[in-house]
Amino acid sequence: MLGRLSLWLALVFAAATPLRAEQYLVRDQNEYAEALEQVAAGDVILLAKGEWRDFDLVVTGKGREGAPITVTAEEPGKVILTGHSNLRIGGQYIVVSGLVFRDGYSPRGEVISFRRSKDDVAHNSRVTQVVIDHFSKPDRYESDYWVGIYGKNNRFDHNHLVGKTNKGVTLAVRLDTPESRDNGHRIDHNYFGPRPVLGSNGGETIRIGTSKYSMFRSGTIVERNVFDRCDGEVEIISSKSGGNVYRENLFLRSRGTLTLRHGDDNVVERNVFLGHGKDYTGGIRVINRNQTVRGNYMEGLRGTGFASALTVMNGVPNSPVNRYVQVENALIERNTVVDSTRVTLAAGADEERSAPPVDSLMRANLFASPTDANLFQVEDDISGIDLQGNVLLGEREARPAPQIEARASELARAANGLLYPVDPALADVGAPRDLQPVALSQVGVPWYEKPGAERAFGSSGAVHEVSPGEDSLVNAVAAAREGDVLLLAAGEYLVTQVIPVDKMVTVKGAPAAPGGEAIIRFTRPALFELGEDSGLQLQQLTIDGGQADDSVGNSVIRTNTAGAGANMLVEMNDVAVRNLTVNKSFNVLTLGKSVLADRVTIRASEFSGVSGTIVSAASETEDFGQYNVEYLTIADSTFADIGGPIAQVYRGGTDESTFGPFVEISGNTLSNVGKAPASHASILLHGVQTARVARNAFADSAPLRVVHTVGRPKTAVIGNTFTGTPEPTFKELVFDGTPRVELAGNTFARRAAE
Repeated sequence: MLGRLSLWLALVFAAATPLRAEQYLVRDQNEYAEALEQVAAGDVILLAKGEWRDFDLVVTGKGREGAPITVTAEEPGKVILTGHSNLRIGGQYIVVSGLVFRDGYSPRGEVISFRRSKDDVAHNSRVTQVVIDHFSKPDRYESDYWVGIYGKNNRFDHNHLVGKTNKGVTLAVRLDTPESRDNGHRIDHNYFGPRPVLGSNGGETIRIGTSKYSMFRSGTIVERNVFDRCDGEVEIISSKSGGNVYRENLFLRSRGTLTLRHGDDNVVERNVFLGHGKDYTGGIRVINRNQTVRGNYMEGLRGTGFASALTVMNGVPNSPVNRYVQVENALIERNTVVDSTRVTLAAGADEERSAPPVDSLMRANLFASPTDANLFQVEDDISGIDLQGNVLLGEREARPAPQIEARASELARAANGLLYPVDPALADVGAPRDLQPVALSQVGVPWYEKPGAERAFGSSGAVHEVSPGEDSLVNAVAAAREGDVLLLAAGEYLVTQVIPVDKMVTVKGAPAAPGGEAIIRFTRPALFELGEDSGLQLQQLTIDGGQADDSVGNSVIRTNTAGAGANMLVEMNDVAVRNLTVNKSFNVLTLGKSVLADRVTIRASEFSGVSGTIVSAASETEDFGQYNVEYLTIADSTFADIGGPIAQVYRGGTDESTFGPFVEISGNTLSNVGKAPASHASILLHGVQTARVARNAFADSAPLRVVHTVGRPKTAVIGNTFTGTPEPTFKELVFDGTPRVELAGNTFARRAAE
């Protein structure tokens, strides 16, 4: 059945294949199983081009140095593993290459595992030029790894991993058995592409070790990889073991930091962090003993606190392995921080984290920032950090200690694209001049396109005119493509079924003559239902719920009941919503379980006669740190006769692995809002990390209610007027002290009749 073929393989190194090696071309899973029973050191199994569905691909055997057992694609990138597929590698000297995982997810805990079974782990093996593209479990909170590395001396290189949307580390090095410790693995030249915000702990891109095994040495090298928009959580790389080297990697527009979370004796050198001004982009966070951080370059980073360009943590005295070991004997030298928001020393100081850094040295580092007056934040005693030869290009007042020299020098961009001081006297301060950031063309695979810019409404450039009528809007949305705009003529649109949205689409009312408008009426419990990776933009419309069916959980826009692994976007601009009173809890937007919206934005819109909540983002109530919306903006809009709050946002628990939610509510008018007994709040924010409520007019409404949980929440209530409305209430669940709220310029008045 299986023919032995003499095919030349461009992808497989010729030197690795002895002259007498055999090659097997297999066309289905049965043929593959037969071939695997026959292969010996130096042999090659070719998977025929095409789709391989529900394939539990197992590779094991005894190759030799210079004569591995190889499994590869007949043509790189043309073998697609779909459905419930995965790869498991055991034995020794195994090479796998040229495969693509997409359109499915692993039925196991890993997509690629360097372990066939508990007793058969891989040694001296390699996975190269393999793609994993959005191969995520459909439930965002069902955890798995995309890559699990076990054994010793394995290499994972020139691979392309993009779009993990469910919980779990993208790539994990496991140390849970003695034979996987002090392992000598190499992770290099990979493209780690966009990973969206998870809204929960468990969104790291790389983790080496765990707190349980952090006292062991891993000895893993992570070098010359690109981390592009890896936003899963606060730790992009979580180092939880000892003796690792992280060098010459490039971090592009990635929220979070390379974090030396647990374990000692790690080296972080010659990495480049470019934030391009994106929120919460960070650099390196130092914890534990004997860490070396040298020759790194950070530019355009906007993170603060734990996500600063450079963070040196406070520790916990006699810390258990899962908390924060005191920084001791750290060497931090010749790093550059430029155009970045913050450097934080003794970070996280509180009653528990009361052990400041000791016996450490910061030497010949360069700091320069346009916000230099606030560049440094010192949260505890830093006398345990010896400051030698560090230079700040800025005002003397910005220095955290007199040992940092304030100098005046211009910066110029060198041929490598990085900024250096022009003063020759500073040649040996800051990042080395010979840094060469790894290029996108040097990582991943050459035959699979890397993702471009973020998705945007209207990106297709196509505009489709839609005429009034029954279900004309339903048909138009179904026919639309990603990024299309549906332009509704003036008139009435009756919708008799819930409209599924599975793409980025804009529904916009066309400019109308005076008195003319596009009015959407619907007869079902919802008008739109958002699915996987969707986005909905509504503009210049009127939505009337007077004909909607009376059902529990009515909502103009709701999310799929199965949840959504990928994040979504919702925008409403110049939209009027009215007559949502058919039952007592008719919402405008409801974000359900296992859903995260990257952004929800409401501007210049009018809402009247709504029995429920305008934006309900409060479905994750298990207090595991999960939440439903990252950025919520409600601005310049009016709300009258609203039963529930205009925003209900909930994040519970004590997890500190995420940044959000962020809520901005400004310039709005609220009249008779939030008096329904279920909430009795005009705005209800629980666990929101950053909130700004400014320049709103509250009249005859329920109070603003804010509950702070974990972390260091920032809440500002500024310039609002409260008429016939109780004063806001603020509560701290974890912090023992006065509620951490900025209050300024608010006015309170009773009605004249009171």
